Amino acid sequence: MRKLTVLLILAAFSRLVNLSAADPAPGKQVEQSLKVSSGQTVAYLLYLPKGFNAKEDKQWPVMLFLHGRGESRGPLSIVAQWGPPRMAARGDNLPYIIISPQCPAESRWADDTQQEGLLELLDHIVKKLPGDPKRIYLTGLSMGGQGTWILATNHGERFAAAAVVCGRGDPGKVGKLANLPIWVFHGTADKVIPETYSTDMIAAIRAAGGKYVRYTSLEHLGHNSWSAAYATPELYKWFNKHQLPE
Repeated sequence: MRKLTVLLILAAFSRLVNLSAADPAPGKQVEQSLKVSSGQTVAYLLYLPKGFNAKEDKQWPVMLFLHGRGESRGPLSIVAQWGPPRMAARGDNLPYIIISPQCPAESRWADDTQQEGLLELLDHIVKKLPGDPKRIYLTGLSMGGQGTWILATNHGERFAAAAVVCGRGDPGKVGKLANLPIWVFHGTADKVIPETYSTDMIAAIRAAGGKYVRYTSLEHLGHNSWSAAYATPELYKWFNKHQLPE
């Protein structure tokens, strides 16, 4: 009986430790979830920057990262395979609240329900932590690049800047993108999503009067242009220069 009691105490302690390990903390990336109005539960990785203190009267910049198709297939932890969540997982000092949701395998970021869920998640984080609504940065790769184009097209007024890596966009719907700072990356040897998907978007935005879009053509790189894109130090300096007007 005494042995059973000890085992129960140890099991309870273990559960407490595991729960504590999932609590958000500065310099740490943890798994979280949020049930949104559509009824779906959005699973996401959350990173808080080093020095974050919710008790201080300070708002932190927020980065929303959308992964590619491959990271839908597996546990939530697979989202940290690439991009900003990968950098957070290895201990890089990033000055953002980073939200990295996982798109279900049976869906896509382009779907209306996923787009609505992303906005609810963003509102939740900005209000709860708190995030700075004037410094929300959007980025994504491949399928997440497409999701980034769509989210920016429909809700560009929400974001201070966006970075798109090898994503498909709709050149016929770029009117709202003319005033949004956008940095696009694409590999010239990409056979999955050809470079023209990006160059056509760039041309359409500029034709619509866009003066804040820039393009980096990554010579000889295939579909995995994101490794080079997110390893570009200037990208984060560029993000930090932008915020929405008062």
